[in-house]
Amino acid sequence: MNILVLNAGSSSHKLCLYAIGEELPNDPPPPLWQAQIDWYPDDESATLTVEAQTGQQNKTITGQSQAEVLREVLASLHQGPTAVIDGLEEIALVGHRVVHGGDRYQSSVVVDEEVKGAIADLSALAPLHNPANLNGIELMESLLGDVPQVAVFDTAFHHTLSDTAATYPGPYQWKAQGIRRYGFHGISHQFCSHQAARILGKDLLEFRLVVCHLGNGASLTAVKNGQSIDTTMGFTPLEGVMMGTRCGSIDPGILMYLLDQGHDLADVDRLLNKESGLKGLSGVSHDLREVQQAISQGNSQAKLAFDVYIHRLKSCLGSMIMSLEGLDGLVFTAGLGEHSPELRSRVCQGLKFLSLTLDEEKNQRSPRNADISADDSAVRVLVIHTQEDWAIAQEAWRCIPVDHPVAKKIPINSGSL
Repeated sequence: MNILVLNAGSSSHKLCLYAIGEELPNDPPPPLWQAQIDWYPDDESATLTVEAQTGQQNKTITGQSQAEVLREVLASLHQGPTAVIDGLEEIALVGHRVVHGGDRYQSSVVVDEEVKGAIADLSALAPLHNPANLNGIELMESLLGDVPQVAVFDTAFHHTLSDTAATYPGPYQWKAQGIRRYGFHGISHQFCSHQAARILGKDLLEFRLVVCHLGNGASLTAVKNGQSIDTTMGFTPLEGVMMGTRCGSIDPGILMYLLDQGHDLADVDRLLNKESGLKGLSGVSHDLREVQQAISQGNSQAKLAFDVYIHRLKSCLGSMIMSLEGLDGLVFTAGLGEHSPELRSRVCQGLKFLSLTLDEEKNQRSPRNADISADDSAVRVLVIHTQEDWAIAQEAWRCIPVDHPVAKKIPINSGSL
């Protein structure tokens, strides 16, 4: 069956089409077709990039609504040089990444009116993400009709956090208000956990692992017995490690100080989410490659930014290891985690006390889905290519409605990503 995946953001949409048979393959297959839409509201335009096993195309569209642009992208599935199916009726399911499921959703679900209402209600907790995710669902409804859709929640993997790990030390009434630690990047953390166990031939239920998802957004998760027991992001994706443009965890007194100095809430939100992190501290860019280039040219501010990034990353990693009470494996994934040997090396230097030894020759090659630790290392270190789109397709397949012609009676909580 053909499963379409839509990862809808506020400024971009990413789509993939996968063909899955009656059994899930052991190894993630390449998508038959993938597309990226970048929206530019200021000039009412969008750029499209479509790649398929049959060809590719790039295009700029002006003066069209999101629905019209998306309709044109879907047309490229069965028309022109990127056609891989005969018609849209061959799409059996659509899987969506939904950032926040709150306390309501601890696993993936088939979308209905109740689910859409809940996603809308939870927009207060993820104002930049949930509205865009819901809009993507509704656009697909308008374009594909009654094709079943599945919501895959980024917070679901972290529902196993204990009350101790999830509770903030504020007034007890916060719990009733839903103010707690939720965690994010759960789709990636769960996928990488299972991939790590497969690569090493380990039983995930007997494996203590920290997954470092290090992209423009970044978070760490402690995985024990195959479950998330601690993570660095919390009530919002702002908490935790320093990121590309987000500050990560800071003294909340800074917020009161900024407000007292005349900044309004919108300005403080902008500073913390869009003008901090590597971008704010380096004054160069949110992109680590550009920061490192500036360092090579003697930019001391850029060097400070990278040093602070590593310091805070190591600090958060230490807290995850303490939650696990030990460490058997360490995973680096996402843009920085997969492509920065220097970052991996500097982090691992701080773990020699655990008898962790990196094989620097393997590390410098930046391998994909490989163990880069030395043979005698007591802790295995892996670089894993995260494939959230494939993970969403898997979850959609597991959630096939029972009345679907090729329904699979597989428990949603099978944990077999």
